[in-house]
Amino acid sequence: MDRDIAAVVVGDVMLDSWLRGPVRRIAQEAPVPVVSVEATDEAPGGAGNTAANLVALGARVRLVGALGDDACAGRLTRALALLGVDARLVTVPGRRTPHKQRLMVGEQLIARYDEEDREPVTGAAEERIIAEIEGALPGADVVIACDYGGGVCTPAVRRALAEVPMLVVDAHAITPWRECGPAAVLPNYGEVLRLLREDGDVADRVSFLTERSAALLEGSGAGMVVTTLDGEGTLLHRPGRAPYRTYAEPAPDHMATGAGDTFTAAFALWLAGGATPEQAAQAAQAAAGVVVRRPGTATCTRQELLRALRQAQGRPDGLVQGADRLAQRLDEHRRRGQRIVFTNGCFDVLHRGHVTYLEKAARLGDVLVVAVNSDASTARLKGPGRPINSCEDRMSVLAALNYVDYVASFEEDTPERLLRMVRPDLYVKGGDYTADMLPEAPLVRAMGGEVMVLDYVSDRSTTAIIDRVRSLPPELP
Repeated sequence: MDRDIAAVVVGDVMLDSWLRGPVRRIAQEAPVPVVSVEATDEAPGGAGNTAANLVALGARVRLVGALGDDACAGRLTRALALLGVDARLVTVPGRRTPHKQRLMVGEQLIARYDEEDREPVTGAAEERIIAEIEGALPGADVVIACDYGGGVCTPAVRRALAEVPMLVVDAHAITPWRECGPAAVLPNYGEVLRLLREDGDVADRVSFLTERSAALLEGSGAGMVVTTLDGEGTLLHRPGRAPYRTYAEPAPDHMATGAGDTFTAAFALWLAGGATPEQAAQAAQAAAGVVVRRPGTATCTRQELLRALRQAQGRPDGLVQGADRLAQRLDEHRRRGQRIVFTNGCFDVLHRGHVTYLEKAARLGDVLVVAVNSDASTARLKGPGRPINSCEDRMSVLAALNYVDYVASFEEDTPERLLRMVRPDLYVKGGDYTADMLPEAPLVRAMGGEVMVLDYVSDRSTTAIIDRVRSLPPELP
């Protein structure tokens, strides 16, 4: 996403406040803690947070919504201006500005209390909102509707957005937006259940939604649906394709405040910039992963997102995976028709022979998985004094190679268990033996894979290097 993107955000704007302080006593009136508020942090929430994230990610943003005629409106307007948002907010006399206040003691959320009016905006205020939308739309690359039931996204407002070429909708209720034919909708699990009119009390939400992918697309009327599953990541549904999954790093619920706004902003921005929906979903997941590590309502900058994407792609630590997570990720590659290559070894002292054979292995497919013997496994295979380097260090060095896609470890003497989970298209080994000499070869072939042996560079081996080091004369005092 390199070009300058113009975005319009329409919807429910609110002010998020975080009140923080210690508890030193219990109240006399009731057995409740008395919090001594020592700091208050405020930030735009809802559509305001989506707009703020778009600005942080490098977009030019126009925000259309409604405010009350109260002191809270002024604080919210100033906060948006400081963040660089072009806010075109209509003041509605007699209405309260939505205000969500959270009381925190350390990392513990004690209470939340909301002040808001949720009745639909009508009359002259509605007409002014539509006029602001019409003035903001020219030149927009993407329009995002943030409909949280706060009264801004009335039927007339939805009609004003019906002809938008790229409309991304984040709404508590998806069905009313169907007639707009949005490019994408981003419901959470509860919103999906309401759309499907189903009771989704199931253990495996991913399988449940995968089976209903076509129904989601039909019911929403959207070109694509991204179902957000909190700590389980997301599923991207597109016509005629298997759902594409992203994975989230779990975080406490109170740390996830606003992460959905960040996800929506990054997804829409990357989509408008020409990324594929899958790339946009990965970028959005990475952006959400940035903000869930921060207290309060936060934004993700473009630089932070690019760094997070590099880390997620494994340069170096993001590619070091546990067996179960590795199998899940490889299933996604397999669904995209990519060829998976698997190899294994101790890689105790990485040398030119290793590097050359791994590079050759990577060229034989789309995804290269390198399995590494654990320290105990290496000691059993190589004898006393081995390994020289710990398993963690060996894996980190391998993950830093550009052509290595995933690194995992195994405790056994052979990688049979990992092979059964990975089910590679091609199993590669480096050495001076034939494929039929490999004990893993029958298993790989039984699973439908191929086996190949690649030569090391001559006179390059870990044992030879260690022997040469050990033969050096002792250092003179």
